[in-house]
Parts: sequence; structure tokens; C-alpha cells
Amino acid sequence: MTSEKTDIRRRYSAGIKAQVVAACDAPGASVAKVAMAHGINANVVHRWRQLAREGKANPAKMGEFIALPLMPRPEVAPASADIRVELRRGPVMMTVTWPTSAAADFAAWSRELLR
Repeated sequence: MTSEKTDIRRRYSAGIKAQVVAACDAPGASVAKVAMAHGINANVVHRWRQLAREGKANPAKMGEFIALPLMPRPEVAPASADIRVELRRGPVMMTVTWPTSAAADFAAWSRELLR
């Protein structure tokens, strides 16, 4: 009888590994209880502790600041102070310019125009 179950390895970040190993090193802590509390097999935690003792673990430095260079903001052209609309009907073209301070009036005017 074959099993349809696929082996899926869970991956843990260096930060989680360091947190679990540190919890195991607390006075009176049980590796089995710490592993169970995190939903990790105790054998995996034992291996992490062994790697940490051998200096092969990659402990995460929690809260470390990394300075990243920022790109300067692109220059933005100043917005036009007017609403400008070109209307075309056949060979006739008309340009309407309206101040943005009266945008609500322009909206009402254009609604009436398009009825």
C-alpha cells in the first residue's frame, strides 16, 4: 500500500530559529515544551541547538538597523491653474478654459452642455 502523502518541508526564518533556541536556553525550559509550543518537532529544535553550539547557525540580529539609500523624488511639473477642454464637431473646434477654483461650476456647465 502506497501513501499519497507528499513530504513538505517547512522552512523557518533565522529569526524564528534564534527565538526558539533562545527560549530553550532559558532556565528550567524544556526543549520538548518549547518545540510543542511553536508547533515544531523536538528533533528539529535539537538540531538547531546543535548547530548553534557549533557556530554553524545563522542567528538573526533582531532589530538591527540597515541604512538604505533613497532615490531623490522626481521633479513634478506644477499643475495647471486652469481646466482646459477641446471640443470638436466636424471641422469646428472650440477650446474652453476654466479656472480650477471653480471646478464644480465647470462640472455643472459640462453636464448641461452634454444633455
